[in-house]
Amino acid sequence: MKIGIDSYCYHRLFGEVYDMQEKPERLKTVDEFLDLAKRLDVDGVSLETCFLPSLEDDYLKDLGAKLKDYGFDTVFAWGHPNGLERGLNPDAFEEMKQLIPKTKLIGTDVMRITGSAFDWRHENHRDHIQRLVPMYKEAVKIAEDCGVKIAVENHIDYTSDEILEMVQAVDSPNFGVNFDTGNFLRLLDDPIKAMEKLAPYVFSTHIKDLVLHPTARPDDWYFFCGVPVGMGMVDNMKLAEILSKHNYQGFLAVEIDAPAPQWLNMEDEAIAVSVHNLKKIGSAF
Repeated sequence: MKIGIDSYCYHRLFGEVYDMQEKPERLKTVDEFLDLAKRLDVDGVSLETCFLPSLEDDYLKDLGAKLKDYGFDTVFAWGHPNGLERGLNPDAFEEMKQLIPKTKLIGTDVMRITGSAFDWRHENHRDHIQRLVPMYKEAVKIAEDCGVKIAVENHIDYTSDEILEMVQAVDSPNFGVNFDTGNFLRLLDDPIKAMEKLAPYVFSTHIKDLVLHPTARPDDWYFFCGVPVGMGMVDNMKLAEILSKHNYQGFLAVEIDAPAPQWLNMEDEAIAVSVHNLKKIGSAF
């Protein structure tokens, strides 16, 4: 099974610095991230649009050429931090729709999106779903015309049952899931049971591993904080096994957010450990 890295692992070095983190002396460029991924000999990268210097066609075509030269599979990842804001941000919806055709410019047919975020996890989700499903149905028509697959992430917002309900309501082979192995746990939704439901619809992944933060409160989004793959409580081996049984064609993309205190400001080390351990998982299938 193929292995990759999501560029959000380097959010601090791309300029998004959490309160508990040190501000970097200099920011990382997308090219530097790609060079790092190449050195780690991974198969793919998921590129967060919020960290790209441009979304103009010329830049994306040049980026696509480099990705092809490096031999990377790719996911075009839109929606950080709040995506469609549970269906209440029409400007974000228009931006998302405009980016769907651009997915192909970087040489991929998978665009990851988010419908909501942690801040609204306790609101009435029936209202959310009633707003989001029509948006997804409209967007997927564009995706079908462009030959793009839309993968909605479980973004510490909706349970696996709710994600499954929306995927089935949209009812398109071009609409599926970006399965984040840690974010369901953050909602106390068993990732293994979630994967058993959603594996047939998974187009892309975020492979997280989590531990409890020693000082965070249970209602802090980082109460479950990030550690390298293989050092936490998420059974990513079992999750990969389920994906393999369903003939998953994408790659397993490491993503670390809200790093545990012992891993603060140590992105390179955490990613290297994660890739090493994830390659062991990938080689099993």
